Order: sequence, then structure tokens, then C-alpha cells
Amino acid sequence: MTTTYAYAATDAQSKLAPFEFQRRDLREHDVQLEVLFCGVCHSDLHQARNEWKNTIFPVVPGHEIVGRVTKVGPQASKYKVGDLVGVGCLVDSCRTCASCQEGLEQYCENGFVGTYNGNDRLTGAVTYGGYSTQLVVDEDFVLRVPANLDPAGVAPLLCAGITLYSPLRTWGAGPGKKVGIVGLGGLGHMGVKLAHAMGAHVVLFTTSPSKIEDAKRLGAHEVVISKNQAEMDAHVNSFDLIVNTVAAQHDLNPFINLLKRDGTLTLVGAPEHDHPSPQVFNLIMKRRRLAGSLIGGIAETQEMLDFCGKHGITSDIEMIPMQKINEAYERMLKSDVKYRFVIDLDSLRK
Repeated sequence: MTTTYAYAATDAQSKLAPFEFQRRDLREHDVQLEVLFCGVCHSDLHQARNEWKNTIFPVVPGHEIVGRVTKVGPQASKYKVGDLVGVGCLVDSCRTCASCQEGLEQYCENGFVGTYNGNDRLTGAVTYGGYSTQLVVDEDFVLRVPANLDPAGVAPLLCAGITLYSPLRTWGAGPGKKVGIVGLGGLGHMGVKLAHAMGAHVVLFTTSPSKIEDAKRLGAHEVVISKNQAEMDAHVNSFDLIVNTVAAQHDLNPFINLLKRDGTLTLVGAPEHDHPSPQVFNLIMKRRRLAGSLIGGIAETQEMLDFCGKHGITSDIEMIPMQKINEAYERMLKSDVKYRFVIDLDSLRK
């Protein structure tokens, strides 16, 4: 057991505060890493405040983790001490169901083990995440970080990056395809960068005219103010794929109208309350699809990291010390970050 320093919420009303616990001893195939950077995801806030009604307190959030390997188990062979690695949203799965066998551990039919707020498959112990100085993970759920990328900017790729990469790949974003990204936040800005790098024609939808310039800097070919009906009407029946990143309840029909026949609207934002049901005829008359997508499996996440390494893609970040996490949560609620907070864990070690 190793003493680990962290920040945790002890109940839904409390601020995150210093917390100390013991990481498990290494099992045969485990990797221990010193956490260098951890991204701050909106789902961290949902969990810390029990907005999804499933939080196990105390909770140590954090599932966008980059660190350096400090120790490996006796049978671990994939990584060695000193390697720069990443850990995303899951740290185990049953490995035997159809989804796991296909490399889709995020859809594990027996339930994957979350990096935090999960239960260890062997002991039942609650998992604690990356708002901490170190982590112990099975090597099969560890990812290799491309050497040419800034490690701090890589951290959000482990959730925000793969959350957008997976639907873009699944529904064929690429040359000759028109792809919409709804919302320019932590998820949306990664969608714009990735879809652009894949060769698609990228349109960013936002309610904020102030985001037009930044969206184009990130790679959007066009920007549509979604509250402007004339701008929306100009794109009716024209999109192959729209990925909706907005984590607030809203009407989906205006975006479904923009899909061409056989087009897909994919939801990746996770609102506290469900969206109103869309109009059925909007889907029927053009054989349009309304879909959802959840992060990615381990193989696809590594593919995403390698793609980002090839194209020089990282997240746009604002670095914070661990001691500023509560302030960061309040700013995140106001969309006052471009575009992802990342915690420097050296601030906790000091």
C-alpha cells in the first residue's frame, strides 16, 4: 500500500478538499504511475455534486490522466519505469462479453470499472481518480502518450478527445463529408480539431457570436449562430453527421432538420435532464438517425492518441494548481475556460 495525496468531495454539498488514502499494492500485471497532469471534465463536477445520483462518497474525481511509470508488476510487460503514459475513463472491464471481445470495453455488458466512483472487480473497493499524486492500474488499461505532444495538453484527450474521435470515426467523418459540431467547449473544440484533421468540411454551431473567430482558428470552415433561423435554414438537408456536445437540455429538432437523407445526429453531451423527444416525422421522412456515443475502447483510444501525435493535436488548456479546483468548477459552470482546465499535480506534492 502506498500513501497517496488527493482532493476529494465528502458529500454533494461540500467543496473538494485535501484527502489522503492508500493505493493498492501492485498486482501481477499492474502499473504504478506518478500523476503529472489531470484534466477537469464536466462529469467530474456532476459526480462531485451527485447530480447523476450514483456517487459513492468520498469521491476523488479525475479521468484524464497523464503520468510517468514508477513501478510495474512482476508479470507486466507493456510498459517500463520512466514511460510517459495515460489513463482515461475506465480501468477494467469483464473482458469476456461480446463488447469487450470486440475492443469496445466502454460498452462492457457486465459494466466497466470507472477510473473513479467504480468498484474494483477483485475486492469491490471504490476506485479513486486522477486528482491524486499517483495511480495503480492494470497495464491493459494504460495508454502510450506520443513523445512529440505536450503532456499537459494530452490529458484531456483521454476523455474529451476520444469522446469526439469515436463518433467521428464510427460515422465516417472524412474528405467529402460535411460534419457539424454543436457547442465550443471542452468537447466541441476537440471535435472541430479532429474533424478538420480527418479532412471533413467542418461547421461549428454556437449561440455565441464571440466564438466565431476562435472556432475558425481551431479549424472550422464555417460557423453558424444556432439562434439565427436564416443561418440555420441555409444548411437544411446538407449534413452527413452532426455531433452534439451540449450538456444542457435543449430542442434537437433544429439540428435533425439539417441532416441529409441517412444523416446522423450523435449525442455525446450528458445533460442532467433529458432532452425533449424529437419529432418522429423528422427522422422517418429522411431515414435520419439519432444516436449516442460513449468515449471509446482502449484500442480506439490508443488509435486516437496516435492520430493526434501524427497531426500535432492537443487540447487548448488552462493549467491550474490543485488548490484552485473549486474555483475552476465555478468557472466551468460559466463556460469561463478555453477550453479545458488541467491540474498540475506537482502543486499537490509540494
